[in-house]
Amino acid sequence: MTSRKPLTFKIATEPDEFEQIHRLNYRTFVEEIPQHRPNEEGRLVDRFHDENTYLICLCEKRVVGMLAVRDRRPFSLDLKLPNLDDYLPPAKSMCEIRLLAVEPEFRTGRVFRGLALELARYGLRKGYDLALISGTTRQINLYRHLGFIPFGPLVGTSGAQFQPMYMTKQEFEKITMQVLGPEEIFQAAEDFNGHVANFLPGPVNIHPDVQAAFSRAPVSHRGEEFMREFQGVKRQLCRLANAQHVEIFVGSGTLANDVVGAQLKLLNKPGLVLANGEFGWRLADAASRFGLAFEVYEAPYGQPFDYEALRARLDRSHGLGWVWGVHCETSTGILNNLPLLAQLCNERSIRLAMDCISSFGIVPLDMSGLYLASAVSGKGLSSLPGLSMVFYNHKVSPATTLPRYLDLGYYASKHGVPFTHSSNLIRALKAALDRFEANPPFAQRAEISAWARARLRDAGLEVLAPEQHAAPAVITLVLPRTLSSYKVGRELEEAGFLLSYMSEYLLERNWIQICFMGECSRESLDELLTIIEQRCSPEMTRETLVRAGQDF
Repeated sequence: MTSRKPLTFKIATEPDEFEQIHRLNYRTFVEEIPQHRPNEEGRLVDRFHDENTYLICLCEKRVVGMLAVRDRRPFSLDLKLPNLDDYLPPAKSMCEIRLLAVEPEFRTGRVFRGLALELARYGLRKGYDLALISGTTRQINLYRHLGFIPFGPLVGTSGAQFQPMYMTKQEFEKITMQVLGPEEIFQAAEDFNGHVANFLPGPVNIHPDVQAAFSRAPVSHRGEEFMREFQGVKRQLCRLANAQHVEIFVGSGTLANDVVGAQLKLLNKPGLVLANGEFGWRLADAASRFGLAFEVYEAPYGQPFDYEALRARLDRSHGLGWVWGVHCETSTGILNNLPLLAQLCNERSIRLAMDCISSFGIVPLDMSGLYLASAVSGKGLSSLPGLSMVFYNHKVSPATTLPRYLDLGYYASKHGVPFTHSSNLIRALKAALDRFEANPPFAQRAEISAWARARLRDAGLEVLAPEQHAAPAVITLVLPRTLSSYKVGRELEEAGFLLSYMSEYLLERNWIQICFMGECSRESLDELLTIIEQRCSPEMTRETLVRAGQDF
């Protein structure tokens, strides 16, 4: 009966999946094939784990089959055969396939067939033309039947010997057609051609658990069930932000910023708006629409503020009641210094309000020293768009001079639900927060972003934000004037990669943006960067112009 349960095939992405991979690896290559020594943990982490892409089979949430693909030299066979290339036919793009393992009760062919289809999709996407394996001598006939060609001497140890083998792209295509059938191969190619990798600032990729929570039948926003979930979500949000209170609104981040602007209006004091990008200037526009008395302290797009000059500006501005700025300036990729801004304001008893829309869930935040802060559901938290939040640390009361929908105190007086709310969006947000709290992605997101920025700079491309002020969620690329950001964005879109390039401020500056605000795999990012390097690097641009007959 086990083998008849639904099976799912995918690239491993979840912490629990990787933990199961380590334990399946142990059962297969320690207990069944004695390639490694036993240990008390019962888990075996492959030495190339950080570089492997794992294609897995799930039965419900159990990993029942896997294989690993890696295309970075040296391969494991390089370490066993120092003259490896002497045995191999010429190849432009080579990979090594390892760690094929299937739980005994699932060795009926279904799992292998599905893994083969995933491998076909992955190989088509990566463009490999040669694949290597170390085939266990127990299954040499199977590997030969699949089209692998043995070469060189046996490797391994007594009781765990392996035959080095390779398969060419032509043989792979032929045997895959036999194993999968023409319709499935066609579907693999179709899946690749329709492949979409989302690197937008929003909407972002969401996890199936979040989508499933959203899809549940809606309930009344006045019911006890909803109120329990709603108050629980508010507690989770405050815990993540280190803030005392939060109110949740049905609307975009602009709504949350309007609620902040309405609260600043109640202070009846002059203020200072910080602007070093498009969204700082949008705060200035909001302040104008509320009729606030304010000045703008600015820096050029893509540059950090001069904080010493700001300190002097605050000291000169007697009677200043508030400062309003953007933490992560999405238009440029600059991460403004929130702790320093909070310190400068708190030392002078100035209330600090911050737009944290593109930083909440992206970097660790401490909002305890802020007067007000805005955030949303559909960016760093990896949930659906449609909810926004305002955090605060003081008592608020209803204000009859404000529209009800913009009155933070009115929400607080009604336990956060004065108007119709969406149980679907709240449940999706709760699912996203549960995943977030179980495994905060701060370090992973920072690491992948730093790696991408370094790689782009190594290719000679201009990343706008200085490294010490770079936000981990946004990379803004300044394209040379010989290229059109619009055309490059369209080409990447046609290749299956969604980037931000259509905003007016991006088009007029010839910028494109890569964003990491939702679920993001390093594998799809690697593909994207490869295309950008080939399309936009100075060397490639120069070659294009030379071919066009232009003089450099």
